[in-house]
Amino acid sequence: MKRLEDYWGVGPKTRDLLADEIGEEAAVEAIDTSDVRALVNAGLPRGRATRIVRRAKGGAGLDVLATRDARDVYKSLLERMGEYAVTDEAGDRVTVMTPFTNRDDAEERLERVWNAVGALERLGDDVIDAFEGYDETERARVETALRLREAGADEEFDVLETLDEDALNDALGALRHLEDGGVAEGADDELDALRDRLGAVRALEDEAFDLAERLSGGAADADELREAFVDHVVAEADVTYDRAQESLEQDALDATDFVTGSLRALLGSLRADVEEREEEVAEELRGRVEENREAVDAATEAVREVAFLLSLARFADAYDLRRPEYVEEGVSVLGARNLALEARGVEVQPVDYSVGRDDGIAKGEVAVLTGANSGGKTTLLETLCEVVLLAQMGVPVAAEEARVSVFDNLVFHRRHSSFNAGVLESTLRSVVPPLTDEGDALMLVDEFEAITEPGSAADLLHGLVTLTVERDAVGVFVTHLADDLEPLPETARVDGIFAEGLDDDLKLKVDYQPRFGTVGRSTPEFIVSRLIAESDGRENRAGYDVLARAVGVEKVQKTLDEV
Repeated sequence: MKRLEDYWGVGPKTRDLLADEIGEEAAVEAIDTSDVRALVNAGLPRGRATRIVRRAKGGAGLDVLATRDARDVYKSLLERMGEYAVTDEAGDRVTVMTPFTNRDDAEERLERVWNAVGALERLGDDVIDAFEGYDETERARVETALRLREAGADEEFDVLETLDEDALNDALGALRHLEDGGVAEGADDELDALRDRLGAVRALEDEAFDLAERLSGGAADADELREAFVDHVVAEADVTYDRAQESLEQDALDATDFVTGSLRALLGSLRADVEEREEEVAEELRGRVEENREAVDAATEAVREVAFLLSLARFADAYDLRRPEYVEEGVSVLGARNLALEARGVEVQPVDYSVGRDDGIAKGEVAVLTGANSGGKTTLLETLCEVVLLAQMGVPVAAEEARVSVFDNLVFHRRHSSFNAGVLESTLRSVVPPLTDEGDALMLVDEFEAITEPGSAADLLHGLVTLTVERDAVGVFVTHLADDLEPLPETARVDGIFAEGLDDDLKLKVDYQPRFGTVGRSTPEFIVSRLIAESDGRENRAGYDVLARAVGVEKVQKTLDEV
């Protein structure tokens, strides 16, 4: 058996905590089965428990996330997927998903998720309703497995198809009568009768003082009192005459003492009978479960797997995700959408884009993306990051069509407004090593010039583009310095996003679909036009008029006429 110390993130203190709270064997099982809640209930912070399980289940996949921004997108996707979890167990498993580094693994999961999407489309609420009341007990797992088969879900889930239904029904018959270590009513007629007698005697005990008064009032002496008591107990509690006689209190001081003592003795005797019979029945029931152990364990694993896949299918259905195609190199998308924006209710313009492959969209191993501020360049990088991560986790993606290769390193670097040598050094330390390491890298770098002087930024960015090409990597680099990057390597291209004017509310109108092979423009005349239109004072208007002459009076006037 593995030791707790063998797992990443488990030091002596964590080991001792888990061993003391739930035992080392149970802690190891929790990590291996992605049971984050078991570790949290044992006292670990949820974040730490999640990181330990993630590393245990997919450490190499975490290494794909080469930058903080890539990890942020990854965590955001997991959080969004977790909202559609069918069970808490499935939610735990979604939380610890990591990108695959092997294409076969990604394709295998995608196939299973896509089958789950088919089950959701075909069966609708029936397949989700099978999990109603699911509480992670063996009984719930067996019941859910049988409900899923009854709903017809075994057509899409082969783990259900091979279950032994007869064995599960037999086990379920026993499990339904086992509860909290005891036996439920209806499991055994003899046990039910004993419990009824015990309950009747308890009821007599509750009115012992009144009973003693009634019986003693009609009895001439102690012998008549004993006879009256025995007759009453036999009639009310359905116990035998001999049983009632055996319980009689011999050393009572008065009628009350006699009745209470006798009832107490009878209760003890009946309670022992109930406990003995209950243990016999429980042992028999547990034996029936164990006789079907193989089928029960198979049902447990099947239900966990189906819940996990259905959770991802619900996520895919909610966002109208499509099945990607895995390819040898590059990434291309048709009609790609940004999930982060959609989740916030923002209307998204789907875009087509490719890098590292053509697919009838655009050629080039590296793209330099240019264009207007607030033009969606960073959003495009994030969209590509989302598509690649989802595909690499074996999940459908937000695109009409997508062809994605499995990358060893994913570098996503957003524009950060800090401007100092420390930020530049840390940025270079995060974006350069993935290019020099073995394996395929995808570079998604946003406005590198924001962290150093424009002249130096152009030189460094040109070096990054060149290094990306030389290392046979692919990438998209957002910049406003495209003119300063010439000449680019032959396999690099320049794309542009263009602003098209102002709408009736003076908001910038942008065509978010990049135009390939052309430099986008920030079109400052649109911004100046908006400032002129919104100016409310003569001095401000005069200042903006000077800017209008600088960027072109005719362009500004044309924009104002169109608003």
